Amino acid sequence: MKLNDLVIVGVAAATAVGCTSAKNEYASFELYPVPSGSLTEMEYTPQTTRFSLWAPTADEVRLMLYEEGEGGHAYRTVSMEAGEEGVWHAAVDEDLMGRFYTFNVKIDDRWLGDTPGINARAVGVNGKRAAIIDLRATDPEGWSEDRRPPLQSPADAVIYEMHHRDFSVSPASGIAHKGKFLALTEEGTRSPQGLSTGIDHLRELGVTHVHLLPSYDYASVDETRLDENQYNWGYDPLNYNVPDGSYSTDPYDPAVRIREFKQMVQALHRASIRVILDVVYNHTFSVDGSNFERTVPGYFYRQTPEGTYADASACGNETASDRPVMRKYMVESVLHWVNEYHIDGFRFDLMGIHDLETMNEIRAALTAVDPSIIVYGEGWAARAPQLPQDSLAMKANTHRMPGIAAFSDELRDALRGPFNDNAQGAFLAGLPGSEESVKFGIVGAVDHPQVHYDSVNYSRAPWAGQPTQMISYVSCHDDMCLVDRLKASIPGLTPSELARLDKLAQTAVFTSQGIPFIYAGEEVMRDKKGVHNSFQSPDSVNAIDWNRKALHADVFAYYKGLIQLRKNHPAFRLGDADLVRRHLEFLPVEGTNLVAWRLKDHAGGDAWQEIVVVLNARLEPARVAVPQGRYTIVCRDGLISEAGLARVTGGELTVPARSALIAWK
Repeated sequence: MKLNDLVIVGVAAATAVGCTSAKNEYASFELYPVPSGSLTEMEYTPQTTRFSLWAPTADEVRLMLYEEGEGGHAYRTVSMEAGEEGVWHAAVDEDLMGRFYTFNVKIDDRWLGDTPGINARAVGVNGKRAAIIDLRATDPEGWSEDRRPPLQSPADAVIYEMHHRDFSVSPASGIAHKGKFLALTEEGTRSPQGLSTGIDHLRELGVTHVHLLPSYDYASVDETRLDENQYNWGYDPLNYNVPDGSYSTDPYDPAVRIREFKQMVQALHRASIRVILDVVYNHTFSVDGSNFERTVPGYFYRQTPEGTYADASACGNETASDRPVMRKYMVESVLHWVNEYHIDGFRFDLMGIHDLETMNEIRAALTAVDPSIIVYGEGWAARAPQLPQDSLAMKANTHRMPGIAAFSDELRDALRGPFNDNAQGAFLAGLPGSEESVKFGIVGAVDHPQVHYDSVNYSRAPWAGQPTQMISYVSCHDDMCLVDRLKASIPGLTPSELARLDKLAQTAVFTSQGIPFIYAGEEVMRDKKGVHNSFQSPDSVNAIDWNRKALHADVFAYYKGLIQLRKNHPAFRLGDADLVRRHLEFLPVEGTNLVAWRLKDHAGGDAWQEIVVVLNARLEPARVAVPQGRYTIVCRDGLISEAGLARVTGGELTVPARSALIAWK
């Protein structure tokens, strides 16, 4: 999701609600019982399959068994029995392997309709019925030996955000399983010019993490009509705990999507790349007919004081993370993805809708499994959530969520221009006034004595306790990609000028003390034909054209060089606010559209005693005074070479127009 947190105002909500009548003893949501056990709804053995459903307001619950994942009628109906803590139970003493099931809840003489439950782990086509399978049978060969690639610190991460279809669907990708999970398992794929694509391309580029746009079961793509090339980003959740069928080779077979997702993760891990899942717990595709609403009406969604459904997501609803069972559900869900699918991190869509307590519980649960699992999100909401702002996981409260990061729209918009005006430029366009906001991003949104926060675009104070709590980026799937934004905000750019500014932008991202994040295809100058909200645009808009890798070989080499430079030199990824304050010093410059700093005293134990970085967005060369010394230039005029491009002695460095310079002594 996009949008900026400037529109957010905290709103306190009334408690109770009455979207649907409930049992008298549960007159308010605070009185609903919280299950002490897991929310797991199906446990299979060849002898007995046990079903359970948390439905505390139900008068009656039925379990429906089906032969197929769609069509036909239930061949058997089983009445479930009410148990403690609002949980209903049923057991079927026969081998149900390969069958499907739904629940139907009755409240006040009204049956709410079939649902696979809130916690289906396997589903049939389009996710309308849950499936009975043995998850262990979906494990690919060697799955038990699969391990996360090493990661010493989140500061070491380099994140690559991608959509399955965008990445592989182009005929130029050379990939057989176009638009599928398996696309990321294919090695040796090549563009028409013989350059690496797919997973080999990611390995060559040097990224450490792939951020997958929503890959759980979402509602907007009809899995029975995949030949029609439907497209969606997937921010419309249906079943949170099972992979989407449209990215599998057979959406009708419940085991296939699970096995192929695991094969993808396994292949990426073998390539030393971790996997981040984009999760959208803040809203569902709809309220009416949703799995939540057909199970416990009203409970999983927030309401306005007037009793209508709240809508901080601008998608029709907002979920109630602050209610104990929703919080429990979210914690169990991320743990399921970690334990079953070996996921290495999570990006939370509209994280500002969730409450701080829930996000901190999620962080604690993941840390108990593996502290290196990354968590970050959008520190804003589309509209004001129904909780006080100081209780929400907003960007301004990031310092109260240790181990959780937020995107920095300060740096993004300082570089390219405001999110709400595609034609307006900023630093890259040579417009004055964004320098302090760029500095804010360079230090990783932490407190630094040389940043004048009263001049920062959106934040008048640092919001990160550590630099690894800031995601550094200039574009993502939302809004225009970088090439399109540069074209829109700086009319008349020549191809060479466009490439220069693209490189300059990413130099800021990769030399920031935050965690660098790039959008898939930016390294080959991807464009989306000017479409800024391409969530359902065709492949002609969204697909990465792999011919561009040869056409823009210099840009790819620059991105690759930046990543390697960051990996090789810990000064660029100090990972600690005190170290940033101690070692990062901004250099005085005259005029605007110029930011310069040095990383001094072998920062982070770096072999280089001192590193100077200069970002020059001017139309002419800039001269920057530096401490006297003999400098080796490793980045200048759109080229990178750690062996050295030139050597300069003295107290001044000259930086060509619209470019970055990195030097060391």
